[in-house]
Amino acid sequence: MSNNITPATVYPYGPRHTPEMIADLSRRAFEYRLQVLDMVYERQSGHLGGSFSVAEILTALYFHHLRVNPQDPAWPERDRLLFSKGHACPMLYTVLAHRGFFPVEELKTFRALDSRLQGHPEPQKTPGVEIPAGPLGHGVAIACGMALAAVMKKAAYRVFVVLGDGELNAGVIWEGALIAAKYRLDAIKVILDCNGVQQTGSTAAVMPTEPLADKWKAFGWHVLECHGHNVAQVLDALDAADELHGRPAVIIAHTTKGKGVSFMENDPVWHGTPPNAEQYRAARAELLEGANRWSVC
Repeated sequence: MSNNITPATVYPYGPRHTPEMIADLSRRAFEYRLQVLDMVYERQSGHLGGSFSVAEILTALYFHHLRVNPQDPAWPERDRLLFSKGHACPMLYTVLAHRGFFPVEELKTFRALDSRLQGHPEPQKTPGVEIPAGPLGHGVAIACGMALAAVMKKAAYRVFVVLGDGELNAGVIWEGALIAAKYRLDAIKVILDCNGVQQTGSTAAVMPTEPLADKWKAFGWHVLECHGHNVAQVLDALDAADELHGRPAVIIAHTTKGKGVSFMENDPVWHGTPPNAEQYRAARAELLEGANRWSVC
């Protein structure tokens, strides 16, 4: 896989959205799904559904949008990416590894004893991870603290938060949303991985949260929406969010749980179930087909 999209060190906002770049990022997303599938199958533990739904979002962020320096993960001027839906960390680890934060070979140690790649992310262990995310729901509140610190320090970094829609059941998210609006923390950009499915069923059945756009607007946020598996739309939404000032912004990214594997899509069984050998082979064949489609673009 070539790395010609991203220079080795920091860059402000990345190249413009060329067809070649969009195709390359889209292919990467499928290749990263393949790697995550291997990791979860090998360990027989981990979360595939939510990892697959967030693939294009994380790929677009780390290979186009975020100002980060893998050689210096603690660089003070870096953008912060708070991965609040921590159980989907297999995809976060995979993207971080390919972005250069640690060796790709280390992904083979996922969930192994003494590995830096735990079942939920831990910043004191894993380079590039900003916050621990075992209990869900804390990303927005933590982002408020980081964004307030940026205001006090007159720093220019942005604070991105990746949420799951099932995670919206946590009341602390809405407390954080109120604080962000009150203090007009426009450095905060939330990306909501809205796949409609959580561990025990559809989000609509477990705890209805619609109308989501109206709720965020009522809380005082700018609201954007996009197709979360269309890289061009994700990139456009991220750029648009940077142009919105005076209030925090949320991008509602409409995605599919288990995206890329037909028998996993929209099925809560695949929230945290590892595949057996037959399912693994079938899933791998579909993901390879998806990656190959983008390779010939």
